[in-house]
Amino acid sequence: MKHFSKDKRDRLIIVGVLTIIAAVGVYYLLVRSQQAKAEVLAKKITEQKAKVSGAERLVASKIELKNNLDLASRKLASIEEGMASGDMYAWVIQTVGRFGAERKVEIPQFSREVTADVSMFPKFPYKAAIFNLRGTAYYHDLGHFLSDFENSFPYARVQNLEMEPAGASAGTTSGAAPADSEKLSFRLEIVTLINPNAH
Repeated sequence: MKHFSKDKRDRLIIVGVLTIIAAVGVYYLLVRSQQAKAEVLAKKITEQKAKVSGAERLVASKIELKNNLDLASRKLASIEEGMASGDMYAWVIQTVGRFGAERKVEIPQFSREVTADVSMFPKFPYKAAIFNLRGTAYYHDLGHFLSDFENSFPYARVQNLEMEPAGASAGTTSGAAPADSEKLSFRLEIVTLINPNAH
């Protein structure tokens, strides 16, 4: 720069400063805006790839979902086969009466069913049938019956159980046989779901 005249040196400095300003302007106006657009585009591509990968996983799990649905449908159909259907009075006598007899529980009295909506869940597809039963049994036999009943019939439950000595309900405690004096007389309600798909 020592060999240049003052005018040439000033011009050269002005040209250098203008070149730097032009380079910075080009960078901010063209390059930086293109980089911002490229970043937005890369973000959109990443989001679309995530959506595509989620859809691919869903499509790949279609067979598993169908198998699970088929299994659940078969299990539900199997459970519905045991639900009350058709002639409810005959169902309760055959099902509960036989179940009690197998556990040494005598149930000679069954009431007709009272049907009701199950209001626990909205749009629940099942109705309920309520039966009143009376019978006699020894304490341990009745306990086994109640336990086994609720474990064997997941769609039914026992409620409002009342027990008293068997002789007290007949009104004669002194004339009862010694073995019968240990028996209980009971009353209970059985609430069971009704199979809506029964033919």
